Amino acid sequence: MMQGNMHANPLPPPLSDSNRRITEDPNVPSLRVYQVWKGNNRFCLGGRLIFGPDVRSIFLTLFLIVTPVIMFCAFVSRSLINEFQHPFGNLIVIICAFFTVYVITLLFLTSGGEPGIIPRNPHPPDPEDEDNGSGISADGRESSAPSLPPTKDVMVNDKVVVKVKYCQTCMLYRPPRCSHCSICNNCVERFDHHCPWVGQCIGKRNYRFFFMFVSSTTTLCLYVFAFCWVNLGKIMDACHCNLWRAFLKSPVSGILILYTFIVVWFVGGLTAFHAYLIFTNQTTYENFRYRYDGKKNPYNRGCSGNILEIFFSKIPSSNINFRAKVKGDSSTSVITSMPLGHAMSPEMPKRSFDIKTGKRQTVAAEDFEEIQSQIESVGGLERCGTQPRYANWDDRASW
Repeated sequence: MMQGNMHANPLPPPLSDSNRRITEDPNVPSLRVYQVWKGNNRFCLGGRLIFGPDVRSIFLTLFLIVTPVIMFCAFVSRSLINEFQHPFGNLIVIICAFFTVYVITLLFLTSGGEPGIIPRNPHPPDPEDEDNGSGISADGRESSAPSLPPTKDVMVNDKVVVKVKYCQTCMLYRPPRCSHCSICNNCVERFDHHCPWVGQCIGKRNYRFFFMFVSSTTTLCLYVFAFCWVNLGKIMDACHCNLWRAFLKSPVSGILILYTFIVVWFVGGLTAFHAYLIFTNQTTYENFRYRYDGKKNPYNRGCSGNILEIFFSKIPSSNINFRAKVKGDSSTSVITSMPLGHAMSPEMPKRSFDIKTGKRQTVAAEDFEEIQSQIESVGGLERCGTQPRYANWDDRASW
């Protein structure tokens, strides 16, 4: 009786409505883009803030900024208020506090903003017609199947041709000046570098805030450095002592002078270097990798034009709405929730994408028929309750 049922119904039944409800059931909870994002980013406030995977370093940066300011306001400014009388002395503290809040604001704008991430493609693009149906496979051998060229020529400013590379991870041709950050695992537009001090990539949408943060930090260091020397000078005049005794009377001033002197070399040098990059319209990545000294920079618009582009142009809107609602990975849900005998149907296309190599692969007709026969037999065993725990498919039937 059991065998007769198997011969009477050799093919698996069509998908029922219960199997389709995975993608159609409104009760299935919908996720947001940031919840299914494949990069290494960290999100806060429901996807409104996006950080890099090393976001913890921002707390060290905050500590290095806030701690000397608190020491300055608590110890050094007290004697300055007494020396300069209350109006001017209080103004010194107010300016220092304002600079600190301004620097911290720029820090969070740089670290918590979207730097210019290029959205990933769900599948590789189709090979171009000029490939003539031949290409190089992932292992370096020639293949008759069409493949994607590793580079493509793009015209920049209607005068210079540059090569753009294909990103195997994001499955797209990177726009000019775009690069893939290995730390965040994203392609970032006008990629400059990944800054560990802010825990974020520096790209097209946050480079302006990054430069303002670095330059403002330099100004804050010079401010504290200068008024600590003023405080020591006032102590020397009031007590008629030398510099060493003034250090002993105000050790915090000496500590802050030493600290700001060291830090200003770092942030000041960084400010000068990025000012040079802005004047010549380069990125850190381009400066270290391509070196435009011996050849023409296709992005250079002149000193004034480069400054206008960085500081006075409108910041482009983000390419990704991380708070947009998306359905879960329906393809994965369907495959894992359906029985093995229903995993394929005769209408399933025989061509599939090889995501790793970025090209299409074709299953031979005879192999496909053998795969289908294996599925039918497994489906019949499943309905009979005699399905083995593991199905042994030969090598040709393995995809």
